[in-house]
Amino acid sequence: MKTSQLDNYGGLLQVEQKPEGSSRRTKPFYTDRGAWIGFGIHEDKQVTGFCGPFDLDARSWLSNAIIQIRTTSMKEKEEFSLTRDSSCYYPDRLWMRLRNQDMEVEQTIKLVSSTTAILHVRNKSSKILWACGELSRGIWNLDGNTLWSKLPTGELLILAFKDRLKIYSDQSKYEVCLDKGDADIVLAHYANPIDLKKAISDANVALQHIKQLSGQHTDRWTKYIMTNIRPELTMKEHRIMVKSMITLMSNWRSAKKELKHDGVVPSHVADYFVGFWAWDSWKHAVALAHIDPTLAKNQVRAMFDFQDSVGMIADCIYTDHRENNYRDSKPPLAAWAVNEIYEADHDLTFVREMYDKLIKYHNWWFQYRDHNKNGICEYGATDGTLEAAKWESGMDNAIRYDSTEMLYNREGAWSMNQESVELHAYLELERRYLARFSALLHVPFGQSGKPYPAMDYFFNKEKGYYFDRKLDGEFIVCFGPEGWSPLWTGLADAQQAQAVIHVMQDSAKFASFIPFPTAALDNPKFMDRGYWRGPIWFDQVYFAISGLRKYGYEEEADMYTKQVFERLDGLSTNEPIHENYEARTGKRLKAPHFSWSAAHLFMLYKELKTTSQRK
Repeated sequence: MKTSQLDNYGGLLQVEQKPEGSSRRTKPFYTDRGAWIGFGIHEDKQVTGFCGPFDLDARSWLSNAIIQIRTTSMKEKEEFSLTRDSSCYYPDRLWMRLRNQDMEVEQTIKLVSSTTAILHVRNKSSKILWACGELSRGIWNLDGNTLWSKLPTGELLILAFKDRLKIYSDQSKYEVCLDKGDADIVLAHYANPIDLKKAISDANVALQHIKQLSGQHTDRWTKYIMTNIRPELTMKEHRIMVKSMITLMSNWRSAKKELKHDGVVPSHVADYFVGFWAWDSWKHAVALAHIDPTLAKNQVRAMFDFQDSVGMIADCIYTDHRENNYRDSKPPLAAWAVNEIYEADHDLTFVREMYDKLIKYHNWWFQYRDHNKNGICEYGATDGTLEAAKWESGMDNAIRYDSTEMLYNREGAWSMNQESVELHAYLELERRYLARFSALLHVPFGQSGKPYPAMDYFFNKEKGYYFDRKLDGEFIVCFGPEGWSPLWTGLADAQQAQAVIHVMQDSAKFASFIPFPTAALDNPKFMDRGYWRGPIWFDQVYFAISGLRKYGYEEEADMYTKQVFERLDGLSTNEPIHENYEARTGKRLKAPHFSWSAAHLFMLYKELKTTSQRK
């Protein structure tokens, strides 16, 4: 698969930006390899360079367009200025074409590492070109053929040009005579402290090896796609998979400041999502195991870097630890992620690295979140607030919590007064994974090895569904996605599973236009845009469809998958994948370019069957 075949996946996303505008950003940037900067295409076609870079951490533009192409020096008036007539976002690059009445210039930018972007300018005429640009903040300094600037944030920005080019700089502005023919430029951004001389040297080494770096970068994307492509599926389905992959990889952020490992943010488009969240991380890692196992491992490590002394995993972590949230944790799906990574690359050393940490986290739940010590845990908080306890469930404002109260366990540990069915299912699944890991590693399990109380406890025979229960045993009869968690975890018996599936397929409850919303349609409290009170979230959709497959409902699972693929607003066009959607219309709702939505769409693609496969 050569670069030309990657072109089949061009235009999956719009990256048009307006740096001068004050409106909220809704379109993603081209960014890759964990870089903390991104690029776009300027809405103004007269801007002859890639838009940016945009600082993804500080949420600010470093430049309107830091490298623009002209036909004359800035001191001279262009008689026939270049205008952009075409552009496209491909999985491995941004591309644009400039033209005037007798010239044609193509530009391609690739982020080949977390610090380095390479720009190739292809001059199809015999005329001289100039490059120019201006910083929004900071000034340029000249060192040989290299411009550098220490940004107000303390980070370093570098432009490296070929030797013998004429470079002029004046405070925040610069221009370079590129002469005739093609040109290569390196843009380096260092988010972490680095010696200036080394940074300049590294940028110039990259400039000398630009062809090799470009080829390796495209080969990486070729491998990503070809390893996961399923020839028996359609091109439309392939494009959904690749869009999901692009979403994940463009939300990749490298280790920075107090984040010790690389990971994936929920969305680089939403300003409030610049850290790593726990259960997002586990879900990202499961998908990434099939794309980039090293990144998947680092995503898991990043969260466990902040495991506290008693075993708790923080809700979310940031480059500045003062923003980290230890008021609550998140649902225990880390062992699932580790198991999926092991299934992908059979690296037992990673399982060994994580095993004791996973055991400690597993035990934490029973030590700090089992109020009546009956072996069934509750969601809770370290500060006693119901708000944080709801966050710990991940379903922040779910209808089932409308009458919930908090109970004191011990200092720094509070529980809800209800036991949640999916928490129990997740912990039993985790126990089984841990038992598997102990056997693989030939180490004592460290647990009794006995299963926890059966899922029967949560099954209401009258309603044919699984529900949360108050600590006094009363069922909280609220039909929600937690009720199919025993199917996804494989813990439901056949009769109970059949009853739950009957409810799931009821068009008055969960078989909506986009299937499997976060509340039953016939619940009086259902809200189309009520966050966890009705909209579609793709982790729960995936758990539902995967659960159907586990119990032999392959045809139904495929039908619901295709409904998702075909009906979601913007999925088959160039709109971003969103955090959630309206169940009854498929309209896009919260944060665009959302990672766990992409992760689960990717997994739905991987598990989709064709008619011949089902036979």
